Amino acid sequence: MTYRIFAWGINFKTAPVEDREKLACSREEAYYLLPLLKGVEGIRELMLLSTCNRVEVYGVAEEYEAIYKLINELIQLKGIDPKIRRNSFFLEGEKAIAHIFKVASGLESMVVGEPQIVSQFKEAYRIAKESGCTGKIINRLYEKALKAAKRVRTETSISRNAVSVSYVAVELAKRIFGNLSRVKVLLVGAGEMAELCAKYLKKLQAHLFITNRTYERAVNLAMELEGHVLRFEELKEHLHDFDIVIVSTGSKNYVIDYHMVKGAIRKRNYKPLFFIDISVPRNIDPSINQLDEVFLYDIDDLQEVADKNLKERLKEKEKGEIIIWDEVSKFVKWLDFLKVEDLIIRIKEEWKEERNPRVKRLIHSAIEEIRKEPHLAEKLVKIFLQEVENANTRRKLSYVHNRTNGA
Repeated sequence: MTYRIFAWGINFKTAPVEDREKLACSREEAYYLLPLLKGVEGIRELMLLSTCNRVEVYGVAEEYEAIYKLINELIQLKGIDPKIRRNSFFLEGEKAIAHIFKVASGLESMVVGEPQIVSQFKEAYRIAKESGCTGKIINRLYEKALKAAKRVRTETSISRNAVSVSYVAVELAKRIFGNLSRVKVLLVGAGEMAELCAKYLKKLQAHLFITNRTYERAVNLAMELEGHVLRFEELKEHLHDFDIVIVSTGSKNYVIDYHMVKGAIRKRNYKPLFFIDISVPRNIDPSINQLDEVFLYDIDDLQEVADKNLKERLKEKEKGEIIIWDEVSKFVKWLDFLKVEDLIIRIKEEWKEERNPRVKRLIHSAIEEIRKEPHLAEKLVKIFLQEVENANTRRKLSYVHNRTNGA
């Protein structure tokens, strides 16, 4: 059986945020989409990773045609223009395995080495497994990706220089205002990325306010960080009170629109108002940039801030790449062995009744050699069968010779 491992998708390197948000999938969507995609003929296993910077499918297929059908099915189910494929990437075999390991390790992140991707990768795998879309290969791929990620973190200094997207958002706020201790910051959303933002802001002594559709979540986070709570339905009424608004929610629609901001900036007497949108899909209407004294930064704008420390991190990234390819070579060997696993089982079954010690040793040696060099399996089996035949011939000749002497 052919195991065609592949990776397809779009990310911040291949596509702008406008395209990424069209393909982005919530947890609920992933649970819905995965079984449908797994139903494509020729697709054996798959998982779907959707973050603010990437939407990627990792899978195992029987042939190219199945992968092509899968991509078309996903685009059709999402109801987006097929032209999005122009901004996508496709990798297979060792390159796909390396890419997956790099993603899990943070080496492919916008902020190289960011730790948040590990939990996102785990969540994507968990959803795929619960949806019945994983198997022997994806399960092993996941385990080895996490092992590679751990090696990169422990054997390089990349984690020292790594920062999350949430951290970069706060760094941008610092660049805008300098000292944040006198600044009023509103955090819209109480998810993982929003919580990270809040923790960084707390360290900088910003006057922190939190709002969320689920009031209890906002209250819990505010209590933990000694911040304040704003009811979500009062957002429009009090938007003008804040200097910086950071938005990170799972909403598919704009949480803050043009008219809300137009009213808020008028109430502020056109004192500058800064918005940072780290949501994908975006939660702030991009048209607010047209308003005087309103400044909006989205997820792609954070790249500039991330690049400041890039040189140092790239040195460690090179070390990480070496680790990744070491793990890839180990995985490929396991994959090669998987191809001859049935052959080894068959050999053991067919010769389990064999009592000749020499033949038993030959069987053991042949299996060990096949394990070491799976690509040579066919030649090794031929040699093994010839040796067995020679051993049996010698045994028969020995029996005839002894009978002759004893006659």
